[in-house]
Order: sequence, then C-alpha cells, then structure tokens
Amino acid sequence: MTYDGKLLARARTALDRIRTDNETEHQLRLAAAYAARPEIRRCDEEMRAQMTELVRITLAHENDGAEKIEKLREENLALQARRRELLRSLGHEADWLDTIVSCKKCGDSGVYGGGVCDCLKKLYNAELTRDVGVLLKNGDESFEKFDLTLYEGPARETMKSVFEIARDYAEHFSPASGNLLFQGGTGLGKTFLSACVARVVAAKGYSVCYDSASAVIAAFEAQKFDRSEEADARVRRMLACDLMILDDLGTEMATPFADSALYTLINTRLNEGKNTVISTNLGYDELERRYTAQIFSRLRGSYERLPFFGKDIRQLKK
Repeated sequence: MTYDGKLLARARTALDRIRTDNETEHQLRLAAAYAARPEIRRCDEEMRAQMTELVRITLAHENDGAEKIEKLREENLALQARRRELLRSLGHEADWLDTIVSCKKCGDSGVYGGGVCDCLKKLYNAELTRDVGVLLKNGDESFEKFDLTLYEGPARETMKSVFEIARDYAEHFSPASGNLLFQGGTGLGKTFLSACVARVVAAKGYSVCYDSASAVIAAFEAQKFDRSEEADARVRRMLACDLMILDDLGTEMATPFADSALYTLINTRLNEGKNTVISTNLGYDELERRYTAQIFSRLRGSYERLPFFGKDIRQLKK
C-alpha cells in the first residue's frame, strides 16, 4: 500500500498522543501505588540496582560471577514476589504497574515486522476516512433508523431485501466483500443507505472515501490540468481506500474526460480488488446509453445490483 505522507504524519501524531496518554496513566498509577505502599517504590529501586549490578558483573568477568548472578536472581525473585503481594493488598493485579501500551504487537511504535503496524494503519485509515463526514453530515445515518414503513406494498418487500443485503455487507465487510450498485429513482434512500454502510465500515477501522461522481471528475481534472498536489493526493486515496462510495453516478456532465476518469476509478479498483459502492438514478438501459462499453460492462458484470423502489421519501416526509 502506498501511503499519503501528510495523512501518515497525522496518523503518527495521533499515535504519539496515545503513547503520551499511556505514559501519563502509568505515572499516575506509580504515584498512587508509591503513596499507598512506599515499600513498592523501594522494591522498584532495589530491582533497578540489581539490574545495574548484573550488567557490571557480566562485563567484569569475575571468577565468582556465576555465584553472584545466581544470588542476584534469587533476590530479584523475592522482590518480585513481595511486590506482587503489595499490589494485591491494594486490589491490583501483578502487572498493574507495568508500562502501558495500546498495541501489544509493536509497543505503540507503529512499526512491526519491518513495516507499518496494524495499529498505525487503523489511525491512517481514520485520517483517510475523514472525507466520509461529507456523507454523514446529518449524523443520524444508521441501519436502525432506516424506516421500511416508508415503502408500501411490493416495494417494501424489495427494500427489505436491499436493506438486509446492505447491512450484511457492512457488518461483515472485508477486502473480499465485492461491489454494490444501488439503482433507483430520486429520494428512495440510496444515499442514506450508503451512509449507513460507510459508518459501519469506517467504525471497523477500514478506510472509506465518499464523493459524488461530479466531485470525482473535478478531482481528476485538477490532478491532470492544474497539477494540484491536493487533488493528486485525493485521487490516490480514491483509488487505494478499502471502500469507495461513488454517489449520484449519472448526474455529472457527460464528456470524454469524465468517461476516462470514471473508467480509471472503476477499473483500477476492480483490478486491485478494492470494494466500491455506487449509487445512480439510471437503469441499465440508461447506463448503457450514457457510458462507454468498457464502463457499462464492468458495472453490469462486477457489481451486485440492488434495485430501489417506492415513492420519493423526501416528498412523503414533507
């Protein structure tokens, strides 16, 4: 995975804050334990002195070094046992005063196995996912608030199936989840359900990007013609994120460049096994007339179609 330098720097800053918070908590625990049982401090000081003495003996190569090391070991074990006793008397486990780390794999360093640790990847994804705030602007988009009673007759049964597929997709999201195509008229809940998917997937630590088709094309244009670094980073995020949500496909201005940008986005993500959710007011016939054969074939062959039916919810709510 190629990382955006600015986003990675912000993720590392977030990791620094986690380390600082953990160290602050560790110092507070030490202070509380030392105040309640001063003998715990003495145990810690003696064990540190023992470590220093162990290093000295090892480097000195003394004739009786082995005996001294064995004696130190016995004394250290006794101190550890006494320290555990004292902590238990305060109602704490033996490891309560150990250094606090949020990630056991990397010790909050962000580096594991010679690469980026999963904990830092999650923080990076959180930065990458800030764009999803555009989609979640109402703050109430959740599967629990998706109201199936707004759909009548046969439409309700269809929308119940659509709802369950979308919810299952979000709750069990993985790199192998595949792609969804939300199709239906205006005001049928496509954007709301997309937002529900985005919220759940983002909460799992995956990177999520959201943009309308028009905004995507604008970003590609700025990258190509204005050579904008910001637009370049934005396009790379769209291509690389775990889940891309492309809203309102078909409302953008139809131009050869628009077709090229959309093909690049859709085809690149398919080739790299990246998941995409697309919403559109256009049916298959309209999509086929509107877009190139290359784009249409990918939409029809590589996306699970979820048809939205019913009356305009916005009008019903009014």
